[in-house]
Amino acid sequence: MDLNVKLQVFEGPLDLLLHLLEKNKVNIYDIPIVEITAQYMEYIAEMKRQDLNVLSEFLVMAATLVDIKSRMLLPSDPDSGEEEEDPRAELVQQLLEYKMYKCMAYELKDRQMDAERVMYKIPTIPEEVAAYEPPLDLKELVSDLTLAKLNAIFQSIMKKQADKVDPVRSKFGKIEKEEVSLEERMNYLECYAAAHRHFSFRNLLESGSGKIEVIVTFLAILELMKLGKISISQENIFDDILIDSRIAA
Repeated sequence: MDLNVKLQVFEGPLDLLLHLLEKNKVNIYDIPIVEITAQYMEYIAEMKRQDLNVLSEFLVMAATLVDIKSRMLLPSDPDSGEEEEDPRAELVQQLLEYKMYKCMAYELKDRQMDAERVMYKIPTIPEEVAAYEPPLDLKELVSDLTLAKLNAIFQSIMKKQADKVDPVRSKFGKIEKEEVSLEERMNYLECYAAAHRHFSFRNLLESGSGKIEVIVTFLAILELMKLGKISISQENIFDDILIDSRIAA
């Protein structure tokens, strides 16, 4: 009768090595390379009968194990002052990294399985429930209030309002915007020049009601000079400027 042996499927040579270490309960930092190599070769021999397509990677690891085994069997040089490197060091590092990634893969798989059991539902709260507000009991709200407490609250509010007042700007008068257009002022000056013919620039400016009107008046005089409707003259520096009209009466 034939004996059928079912082998466990391993994802690679490192997976098989890790399985052998766990099976034999040995320290990963102190691998019994002779024993592990022998067991590894037994698996390789059985795999040759099962599937040759996946055998190449395992054969490379088998060669590595044999190489490590042969280097460990060589006698050490007693005259060498340097500490010899453990031939298993690189293999141990690979196994540790593989074990770490394998544990991470298991953790991600568990999280995926947990996520599959999570359901999300969009909240569907009735409008009546969302708009509900608990009734306000005024008696309970003002139960511990006294006139002294109310006065203290009132005084604190008034103090905050007083602190907001700028002590400098609050003394300013009301600022009103003067609506004076250049066109209107030019029309006024044309009529004024036609009636007076000869007048004082200073007196004209002083008759203005505000700063904006004085500025617009000055601009209007410049425009009328440009148009040739008036001319100005001044005998000495800082003397009053005299305006003569060229507009026909």
